[in-house]
Amino acid sequence: MKVVSATAAVRHLLDTGVVRPGDTVLDSSSGIYAYALALACHRYGLRCYIVGSTTVDETLRVQLSILGAELEQMPPSDSLQLDQNRRVQRIRALLAAHPDWHWMRQYHDRIHYLGYRVVAEMIRAELGGRALTLVGGVGSGASTGGLATALTELGVPVTLVGVQPFGSVTFGSDHLADPDMIIAGIGSSIPFGNVDHDRYDVIHWLAFRHALSGSVDLLRRHAIFAGLSTGATYVAARWERRLADVATLFIAADTGHRYVNSVFQRHAEAADVDTLQPHEINDLREMRLPWSRAHWRGMTRPNATPEVRHAPAR
Repeated sequence: MKVVSATAAVRHLLDTGVVRPGDTVLDSSSGIYAYALALACHRYGLRCYIVGSTTVDETLRVQLSILGAELEQMPPSDSLQLDQNRRVQRIRALLAAHPDWHWMRQYHDRIHYLGYRVVAEMIRAELGGRALTLVGGVGSGASTGGLATALTELGVPVTLVGVQPFGSVTFGSDHLADPDMIIAGIGSSIPFGNVDHDRYDVIHWLAFRHALSGSVDLLRRHAIFAGLSTGATYVAARWERRLADVATLFIAADTGHRYVNSVFQRHAEAADVDTLQPHEINDLREMRLPWSRAHWRGMTRPNATPEVRHAPAR
């Protein structure tokens, strides 16, 4: 999913002279973006340094090594907030030691929206301009925000539906804990500047067990082996499709390989997704596990995001 985003961002930095071949770029990642950035750097002759989440597995470590990226992985942690804070602190320390390195700031720099324009054009060509419900894990905000923005600019009426885990500050579920949740990629314990809260029409919050059920059903029903973020998004998209007879597209963000032990070996625990339904809420205080849904427009926005800053060209 993030290959188009990272490639366009790196190409833009090169075209504008912010970085040059041979320079080092770095960023924090829980997995998918690390791989995408490593591919882009390998393609364009840049050095790549990744401060990785504790969730990065051996399969990804090997791929990053082959692509020439350097990975510094955080120690094991049961806390998403601790893991993310450690990564941010480490990046700041690296930048202090290497001021010539460029921080990609995937969570805060709108250049990560650029790559989704070409995807939006493909969707527009297939739909012929018909209305669309777009469902995706929020995460950094770039994929859903970038696609929705580009589709709107192309004249496609878009209803944007975001998917969040419990415990994420992005849309105010940080007061509820899901002890089994390991979906770092679609939620956050710190505010992200690339999340445009006002663009989202609907938000779903799903617990681990429902995401697991979605991942297992997606494999059984459609032969798609995808990760936990995708499972959660799939469950939400099925519900939205029930509610509105319009084209519904959901973003399958990752493959299922790193979830073999934590999810797919537990397939006997999967519920029948046809029996699942959300708890509809009008106020964040009404939220509850395992699945809540809200019409986001008009609701109180959670914690303010930090100021978005762009690195100056040199």
